[in-house]
Parts: sequence; C-alpha cells; structure tokens
Amino acid sequence: MSTTTSPTPESEGPSRTARLIQNEITTEIPVHLLFRDEPEPVSVPLKPAVVSRRQGTGEQPRLRRLAPAPARTVPEVDPDLVERPARVLPGSAGVLAGACGLAGCAVTSWWAGTLPPLALEALRLPSYAGAGLGPAQWAAYAGAGALGLFGFGGLARGRTGRAWVLDLFGRYRGTVRRTGLMWVNPMQLRRRVDVRLRHWRSEPMPAADASGVALRVVVLAVWRVRDTARAMLGVEDHEAYLRECVEAALARVPVEAPGSGHGRADASGEALTRLVVAEAAPIGVEVFSVQPVRVEYAPEVAAAMHRRRIAALDAQHRASMLTSVVDSVEDTVTRLTMRGLVELDDYERKALVKDLTVAFCAGRGESGT
Repeated sequence: MSTTTSPTPESEGPSRTARLIQNEITTEIPVHLLFRDEPEPVSVPLKPAVVSRRQGTGEQPRLRRLAPAPARTVPEVDPDLVERPARVLPGSAGVLAGACGLAGCAVTSWWAGTLPPLALEALRLPSYAGAGLGPAQWAAYAGAGALGLFGFGGLARGRTGRAWVLDLFGRYRGTVRRTGLMWVNPMQLRRRVDVRLRHWRSEPMPAADASGVALRVVVLAVWRVRDTARAMLGVEDHEAYLRECVEAALARVPVEAPGSGHGRADASGEALTRLVVAEAAPIGVEVFSVQPVRVEYAPEVAAAMHRRRIAALDAQHRASMLTSVVDSVEDTVTRLTMRGLVELDDYERKALVKDLTVAFCAGRGESGT
C-alpha cells in the first residue's frame, strides 16, 4: 500500500517574506485589565494647557502649561526714599543762641574799646580804654556773629497742614510736620509742601464711551500728599504727574455717554479711582476719589449726536402716537359693533378702520400731541 504525502510549503517554492509594520510597538494586554471597573475620575483644576502628540509613535499626550501673562507693574521709586521725621530743636534754643551771639558781639566791642558811651551807660558797663581791634577781637567778632546768625537764621514757624522737606547738599534729611516756633538747621534747603486734603478739577479731557464715540470729560479728583519725601523728591512735579495719571486712566476706561441711560457712571468712577490710586501710590500721593462730573460729546461728533437724538425722539413720538391711534380706532369699532349700531362685513370694516385712522392721525397732528 502506497502512501502519498501532501506537498509541503517547502516543495512549492521559496517562502514569502513576512510583512511587518515598521516603527510600531505592540504590547500584550491581559484580558482582565480590559474589563475592570474604573474608578470615577477626580476633577483636578488645571491651568490652560496645550496638548501635543506625535502620531504613529505610541507616545502619550503631553501637557505644556502656559506661562501666565505678566501683570502690568507700576515703576517703583527709590525704596530708600521714605518719609522720616527730621531733627529739629525748639524755637527757644535758636533764640538763646542768637541772644548769646549778640551778647558776644557787645562784649567784644567793649573789649576792643569800640562800644559807644551811650551803649556803655545802657549796658551799665565800666569804661574801658580797650585793647584795639586785633586778631583776637576779630576772631571773637566772627565767632559771636556766626553764633547769632546761626541761631536767628534757623528759626522757623510751622503751620497746620503744611510740612517742610529738608535737603542738605542734595541728600534727604527728613520732613518737618511740627507746628509752632522751632529751630531748623539754616544750612538745609527747605521745600514747603501742602499735606492737606485737596481736590483738583480738571479741564475737559479726551475720553470715549463703550462704543468708541469721542467725549470730553471734566474729572474731579480728591487727593492728598501721604509721603512728602517721594512726592517732592521722587518726581519732578507730583501735581502734573497726577494729572497725567488721570488722563491715562480716561484713555483706558469707557465713560458713559450723556443721555445714554445705562447707569454706569458709578462703575466708571470706581474704575478710574482704582487705576489712578495704583499709578499715584509710588510717588506718595493718596487718591480717594476720581469721578467724572461733566461729560459731553466732542465737538466733531456733537452735531451728529444731536441730530441722532432728535431723530430718536421723533421716532419714539411717532410710535407712541400710532399706538394711541390704533387703540382708539379699535375701541371705536368695537363699541359700534357691540352695541349693534352698525353691521359691517369685512370690506366695510376695513374701510371704516382706514377712515378712522386717517381722521385720528389728522386730529393728533393738528393738536400737536
């Protein structure tokens, strides 16, 4: 009995090359992992991110956190420039030093023999021939005169609501807020500054409303100087700086147009106040309120807005008049038909409504209501 063997793949010819997917990584996954219960995901707050993934590599998505936008910062003045009290003496010390200087000059004159006889009798000094004006006498004159000038020259009077910023050879030496008679070093430069509560009413400044219409706004700012050192030395002119801050804030905050009726005037004032407070804080100026007190259209758009307002009022008047006429016509036709005074078909009803509408409109036009 002969057996036949089935041909093997080797006998058919050369084997085909197995096709493989290049750049692909396969991993066996256990079956039980495909059907396990997944816990509910926990919500985690994330910042805005960008998801990126390279296709065909099996790479998981990666999250790239976006860097937050840098906040707008106001330039800071020299941190060492902070108000501090200056060293002053009571006014009696200056008066005493000046009196000692005068007394020293009088004694030196008696010593030199240059004091007049009347002065000798007034001062009850004995007559003295005098040693003449020598180097010692001139030195005594110089010392007594310098003491007198230094004593009387440093006397100052402080007032309520005013302060002095003292500067010695270009260096800040302190602030004087005391009142009454005091003695201040006469070699120090004094800069007077008003520290009272003040208000500033601006001239008409350019602004815009929420729609971009050009406006002119008059602003009332209530402020005072909180840090005299920064207000006087940290900026050239703190009043001009405050004025520029208000103008810059008006360029960023929309102001309610006159007659708009939206009621956002308080919101505009609060936004202006916040911006100006942040801008004026580095120079030692404390701002309490910035409110628009008068708002009007710019000259280039005032005429157009006036015509637009008149047209809107006229359209509103026409709409109200038409509504009143339609109500009157409807009421008249309804009464006539309900009381049985007339029997109207559709054509006659339409004609009656037309005639009544024309009559009522003509009557309203003649009466001006």
